[in-house]
Parts: sequence; structure tokens; C-alpha cells
Amino acid sequence: MKKFITLLLLLAGYTVSADTQSDSIWVRQHYTKQERYITMRDGVKLFTAIYAPNDNSEKHPILITRTPYSIAPYGEDTFRAFWKNYTMAYLKQGYIIVYQDVRGRMMSEGEFVDVRPYNDAKKRKEIDEASDTYDTIEWLLKHTHSNKRVGVYGVSYPGFYSTMAALSKHPAVKAVSPQAPVTDWYMGDDFHHNGAFMQMDAFSFYSGFGKKRSGPTKTFSSFYDFPIKDNYQFYLKTATLRNLTALLGDSIAFWKDIVAHPNYDDWWKVRNTRSHVQHIPASTATLVVGGLFDAEDVFGAFNLYKAIEQKAKNDNRIVIGPWAHGGWSRDDGNYLGNIRFGSNTSEWYQQNIEVPYFNYHLKGIGDISKIKEANVFFTGANEWRTFNSWPPAEIKETPLYLHNAGVLTFGEIDVTSYSEYISDPAHPVPYTEDVHQKRTREYMTDDQRFASRRPDVFTYQTDVLTHDLTLAGPVVADLFAAIGSSDADFVVKLIDVFPDDFKYDSTMKGNGRDYLMGGYQMLVRGEVMRGRYRNGFEKPEPFGPNTPNEVKFTMPDVAHVFKKGHRVMVQVQSTWFPLVDRNPQKFVEMYDAIPFDYQKTSIRLFHSKGQTSKIVLPVLN
Repeated sequence: MKKFITLLLLLAGYTVSADTQSDSIWVRQHYTKQERYITMRDGVKLFTAIYAPNDNSEKHPILITRTPYSIAPYGEDTFRAFWKNYTMAYLKQGYIIVYQDVRGRMMSEGEFVDVRPYNDAKKRKEIDEASDTYDTIEWLLKHTHSNKRVGVYGVSYPGFYSTMAALSKHPAVKAVSPQAPVTDWYMGDDFHHNGAFMQMDAFSFYSGFGKKRSGPTKTFSSFYDFPIKDNYQFYLKTATLRNLTALLGDSIAFWKDIVAHPNYDDWWKVRNTRSHVQHIPASTATLVVGGLFDAEDVFGAFNLYKAIEQKAKNDNRIVIGPWAHGGWSRDDGNYLGNIRFGSNTSEWYQQNIEVPYFNYHLKGIGDISKIKEANVFFTGANEWRTFNSWPPAEIKETPLYLHNAGVLTFGEIDVTSYSEYISDPAHPVPYTEDVHQKRTREYMTDDQRFASRRPDVFTYQTDVLTHDLTLAGPVVADLFAAIGSSDADFVVKLIDVFPDDFKYDSTMKGNGRDYLMGGYQMLVRGEVMRGRYRNGFEKPEPFGPNTPNEVKFTMPDVAHVFKKGHRVMVQVQSTWFPLVDRNPQKFVEMYDAIPFDYQKTSIRLFHSKGQTSKIVLPVLN
């Protein structure tokens, strides 16, 4: 639910701008709003709001956002609060701004299908989200005073629809920007990470968003009213995914789909947008945008960009900033949680990348030579850097070895040893120290000292660094583990340990909390792997009790500088609750597990030659 409400606020324009009263008056003086039902090829009508300039002395580019989250406010006399965010820059330059409720959502007709698969072989009246985009553009070109150049952008789920717009192959689509895009809901976005179910996001979101409507509506469905406001306690007492399913009832179609497809089968694969990007035409430029600390879709941004690079032949670029989900659109990007970045990174992005990008492609003005292939903000150093590729060609994959007694070194030690803890699903490791009802966005940079103090968390750290260590790209966790049962999860966290005397410069904008930053253990990247999928996500395999297995998986990319005087830390644990559902640690179907199935188990990590657990870092030379 948190994600849904955040997106509504984001898309409605609730961010800060100067002199909102005069800007509000300006928009009403210079723009007219129209609401129209646009008919698709199969006869279904999609509700569309069109904000068009009153001045028709020249023709105007069109910028579209398609969303399942409502294009409110409804009514031709009621305008969006453009004057509260940087969309105002597009209005000042005469763009036609278009919003559309996607098929089956809010005021649009038809049946809604989550992440509706792309169909490149459509015939006659067959539809998908790409065809709905195509048909919408056809209508707009005929009924607006446009220059026949169209851009599409959107954050999160609208990022998915933006990718579909690139796949529409409409010749008028010149530039598309999928931002924090939903890309693959099994491998790494939103609801699954490497086969593990992200229960907190999925349950809170689908308890309202997933409800079936009776017809077009301007109102939202109600969400689940949590009887226990402490999310850790609520999910612990609810106990199983079977019980969560019972709380939702039988009406949430996509939840039932999730339960019916626990493995990465063809049903999931066809919904992975990366499988289709080879169909993006060379004439459509793409600008993928994401946040380093996006709890929902950091996977989507990096991996959509990489897939387009590998498969398509268009102009494709990426921007990654120090943001949470959609942070470049709804706050100034000066900080996240306790971590400060030293500048208004969102404004820099808006003024130097996005607005010039669309102006160049849709208005034919300006210069985008400074927008490189990869434009990435490096935390730690707090600076923007540009590259000709991402990951940069200069990186060197460098192993960092986990040793007994919490030692972490760049050199392998020729000894036979292992570390061991007991993982108990009845007492799972929390994902954050504080008590909350909703999943926080700040956990992506949270202090991990609370986890270091638990006996069921392995903690390894280097000596104090004598020089800066710059990482740029994906991190690979390569563990050799043995467990006392038939299944377990492996959570790996890469952490920046600040010096004991560390303090931020008081001139750097922060969250206003008087937090002790000396010795801070900043989460740089964390990821979970469901052990049963260690040999492939299509077919799960049990562990043999106390038998060593390699558990190797790729974590989302990082762009971070561990400064001289800091330390690198790695934590390994088997629960991350309630962010991730509890693995029963028994090879049973997760969605059918009963309380009896949940059991303690021993977890061993090996540090022996030939079975050396390590983290492979993308070190930038």
C-alpha cells in the first residue's frame, strides 16, 4: 500500500516548487484540459486526459504517461498540481501532456491484466499494452495540434508501460524513458528476489490494488486494515503464506497467480519485458532511469538497460542516482535516511538530463552530448560520473574472501574452517531496527549495527582501508554452505563501516535527526537467494543435510566509494523479516507450508581452499 500511495502522490505532482500560486495561474491561463475516451482496435475505450497549450501558433510535442494508478483529478475544470513539480518545465515549453488510465483500471473500460505479456505477432483486433499505446498515439496525432513527435515516460508500473510504448513501434515515438521500471516480478523487482517472496510489499499492495472492480470508477479500493501495527509482529503471528492468502480471500487474481507459479516457469518468463526488447525499433531512443536505493525496482532499471544494450539497436542510455523509488520526481535527493549526498541530485537530473533529453528528441532543440551512455552518481564520494558503458569496461572482478572469526580479506587463506549459526524461523532477523507498520524506503541505507549483534548473522570486515575502493557494477555472492535441513535462504549484505569519529559536515542537508554516525554500518547493497533455486529457478532442488553446496547469485549493481579510513563489511544471514517470507527450512511448497513445517537448522559457511566463500566486487581501476 505504501508504494501505491507514494506513486499517487508522485504522479499527482506533490513535490516542492517556487511560487506555486503564480505558476498555478499561469497553467490555467495557458492550458486547456480535455477528457476523452479513446477507442482501441478491439472497441474498448480508454479514459485519457489531455492538457494542451492554448497557443497554436506552432505545433507541439506530446509527452504521455500511462498508468494503473489513476489520472486523477477527474473533471476538465480540475487540473493536476503541475506547479508543484518539474513537469512545469514541459508546460513552459509548450508540450501537450497526456495521462491515460490503462485498460481495466479506474475510468477506462476493459479487463486489467497485471504485466500483460507483449505479443509481437498480434493479428487484427488482438491487443497488448503496446497496441493500446499505438492506438492512443494514432488518435492523438489526429486530434491535437502536435508536431508528430511523441515521448513516453513513467515511474514504476508506468515504467513498465513506458517499455511497452517503446515496443509499440509507432513511428512517432521518438523517445521513451522507463523510470524505476517494473521489468521482472520474479527475478528481482517488487515481489520476488531470486525466488524468495517479498511478502510485505506483495500483501500490502495487492490487498487493495488487486481487488476486482465492477466497472469504470474514480475511487480506489480499500486496503487491508492491519490489526497489528508493528509489521514484524503482524507477519510473525500470521505465520504462513497460507494464512496471508486466507486474509485476502479468493478475489485477488494476481495473488492467486503468484501462488500457482512458485517457480520461474513460462508464465513468468513471458511477463519479463527483457525477453522482448529486441523489438524496440532503432528510431526510438530510450533513457532508463533508476535509483541506487530503490527498494522496489533497482533490479529493473539496471537490467532493462543491459537487455536493451544487448538486444536492440537503438540509442539507449542510463541514469542512476542516489534515490529511493521515484526519488528524482518527488524529493530533492539530498539524503536518504541518515546518509547525505551533498547536493540536490534530483534537480540536477531534471535540469541536466531529462528535460534536455526530451527537448532534443521531441522539439529538436538543444544538445545532449553531455548526457553520456551511463550517467551514475557514486555514493561515498558523492559525485556524478559518466561512462561509455555500464558496467564500465575498466572494472576488475575482485574476490573478497570470508574467513573464520569475522575476517574479510582480498587474499585467500589456505586453511580448513567454517563458520556456523542456527537459523530459527520463530525468531527471524528483522530487516530494520525500528518498529514500523509500513515497509520503509530508508532501510536500503540503514545502519546495520543491530544485525551485527545477533548470533544468527555472520559478520565479516576488512582492516581499515588505506586507499579509496570504488565499486561500479553488479556484486556476486559466491558461498559454499551446508545446512542441517533441506532448504534455507541466504541473505548477503555489503556494508560500508564509517570511522568511529565520523561526522557529516553540518552544511550538508540531512533528515534533521541527531543520529550517531561514528561507526555507522551503511547498507550499500543487500539481496536474498532462496537456496532451493541455487541450480536454476525453473526446477527447485533440496539440499542434502550437512552436504556442502555452492550458492552463487548476482546482487544488483552498486556505484559506491568506500573511502580511505572506512572498512568493508559483509553480513550473511538466513532471514530478513518481514521483508522476505520465512523459509520453513524444509523442502516443502512455500505457499502450502503449515506452522509444523517451520524448523530450526544449522547454517555453515566454508572457508576452505576449493570451497572458499567470497564476494566478487566490481572494482573500478
